Amino acid sequence: MHSAAGPTGPVTVCTSMPFPLKGKQMDYAVYLTRKSKNRKTGPIPVSTTGRATCPTSCPLMGKGCYAEAGPLAIMWKALSRARPGRSFAFGRGSGKALTWSQFCKAIAGLPEGTLWRHNQAGDLPGIGDAIDHKALAELITANAGRRGFTYTHKPPTKANARAIANANRRGFTVNLSADNLAEADNLAELGIAPVVTILPAEVDRRVYYTPAGRHVAVCPATYRDEISCASCQLCQHPRRVAIVGFPAHGPGKGKINGA
Repeated sequence: MHSAAGPTGPVTVCTSMPFPLKGKQMDYAVYLTRKSKNRKTGPIPVSTTGRATCPTSCPLMGKGCYAEAGPLAIMWKALSRARPGRSFAFGRGSGKALTWSQFCKAIAGLPEGTLWRHNQAGDLPGIGDAIDHKALAELITANAGRRGFTYTHKPPTKANARAIANANRRGFTVNLSADNLAEADNLAELGIAPVVTILPAEVDRRVYYTPAGRHVAVCPATYRDEISCASCQLCQHPRRVAIVGFPAHGPGKGKINGA
């Protein structure tokens, strides 16, 4: 689930793989924006990870994911092709694709208490549907004392669920992303993480309810200009009960139902 503003203009996104380190461990290219200029996130650190981390089971892949279009997609496409530790160019700009180790070191270097968002595009470390437990554990450790949060579309298999639950217990908030209200109920029943869900693009109220009666609060940054992730911080709370709803946005929002 992504709460950043929906970009415009179609861009094809590549699907390059992470790079192997010695042995079987994989490395991942990560871009860290120290101070986001996105109105909806606010001026907090925000990361982006290569597309190969996205689960192949995600129904939004190529069918409405906002990160597949516009300025963000231009950067994401270039990052997904970049070798970890190397510079890369995108549009008229350029950046450094951090290795996973460099990224974790950068997070550990943030001031204590810093609110930051992992992945405006991309997912938890691991190729496709799988979570790389070792890499995630490194990020959890780096985040100690900081207030990182993220979202995942990776399926809650037994192994993935264990990794996600561990992250939330240890202070790195991982929200499970649902594609509709019924799925939000199913994910909430797991009891391993807070839940967010997609809502129809044209929401007509501030509160929704799932089929099982769970409260769904519409992300306030989507309808109040003075609110951002930096001021709201609801998605960072790992023990919250309320499900957060994001109206479908971006050029592909017409492909998404979310009901």
